[in-house]
Amino acid sequence: MRRVIFTADDFGLSEAVNEGIERAHLDGVLTSASLMVAGGAVEDAVRRARRLPGLRVGLHLVAIEGPAILPVSAIPDLVDARGQFPSDQLALGIRYFFLSRVRRQLAAEIRAQFAAFAATGLSLDHADAHKHMHLHPTVGALLVRIGAEFGLDAVRVPAEPPGIMARLGAPVGRALYRWSGVLRRQIRRAGMRANDAAFGIAWSGHMTEDRLLRLIPMLPDGLSELYFHPASGRDSVIDAVMPAYEHEAELAALLSPAVREALDQAGISRGGFTDQASSGSTLAFSGRIAPSQ
Repeated sequence: MRRVIFTADDFGLSEAVNEGIERAHLDGVLTSASLMVAGGAVEDAVRRARRLPGLRVGLHLVAIEGPAILPVSAIPDLVDARGQFPSDQLALGIRYFFLSRVRRQLAAEIRAQFAAFAATGLSLDHADAHKHMHLHPTVGALLVRIGAEFGLDAVRVPAEPPGIMARLGAPVGRALYRWSGVLRRQIRRAGMRANDAAFGIAWSGHMTEDRLLRLIPMLPDGLSELYFHPASGRDSVIDAVMPAYEHEAELAALLSPAVREALDQAGISRGGFTDQASSGSTLAFSGRIAPSQ
């Protein structure tokens, strides 16, 4: 059996992103969104989410290349003078792993982001991280441990099956796929749920209709999460942080009648992590991971 979560990342980044997510949910196949709680349009995103009870919303944790919640004075080793995380993934990863003062500040910021999500009153469907930073073992461990305090029950594992991507002629991330097992073990130990596969890594920002139509027949058994970056149009925020992404093309893919028809013909159901948990008969294949003994 095959089940799919269609998720939009960067909810709250800008109003164009928020509008694209709302349209993709109301008129397309989008079932889920991940909220950037320090995003410049987060209040607009929360207002939209409150009037979309079917949209499952989770936390899009920012620990790289984006705004923090806490003031600079509280996390001086994490952010610059503007309160922004840097974009150098290697340097950040080294600091997160080796410097205890940096880990303490990171833990405080992660807790603040979960608290900010809780303050919205929205149900926490899942958590993931901007740029998949939770694949870093320190960030992943903190996300899982602190998230549990806020009722977190499901986490995205960015595990894109190399064999499927190879058959699609896409870049194959074998090393990343193997490394995702670290995060999956962290989730297992916490007794949380995870997707079996994820798609949108090799084609990040370029999940167009034609690619989606080729991918759908090849989706594996179990629970797959397909993530996107839709927007209703370009704006200065998008141009600054994701100038090469095809936001409008990704929105068109999510709105495509051909995509909906392909899903129906394949008998693939859609929902969020919350929906997978509520359908009791599907827990065996939808990513439920029992605590280790």
